[in-house]
Amino acid sequence: MTAEIPERTFTVTRADLIRYAGASGDFNPIHWNDRAATALGLPGVIAHGMYTMAVAARALTDWAGDPAAVTEYAVKFAAPVVVPDDDTGATLTVSGRVTKELDDGRVQVDLTVTVDGEKVLNRAKAVVRPPA
Repeated sequence: MTAEIPERTFTVTRADLIRYAGASGDFNPIHWNDRAATALGLPGVIAHGMYTMAVAARALTDWAGDPAAVTEYAVKFAAPVVVPDDDTGATLTVSGRVTKELDDGRVQVDLTVTVDGEKVLNRAKAVVRPPA
């Protein structure tokens, strides 16, 4: 099976980060306060890594048609997703391709995840039961 995961874009705003903080319990100020983020040497408020990972996974679950179809998923964080305090936020671009068919009908998918052309996730790989 050769398949491309259609490119998708997802907007990440400060409001998303606040909602994620509430859901995850991760209220580290680097995810909502520019002063705290820059004091630690960051360029500004950054998205939670797990939130970034989850948003990228949405491209997979939408492609597969079922969140349970994603049976394995791993990434390495390459760069922070800086989320400006404006109405635009940051735009995460996600694309992927099937790189291997497994014996049980599942496939391995490699994802490319960028913001403004810069990779924010490296080695983003998943094992997915493909859509019928």
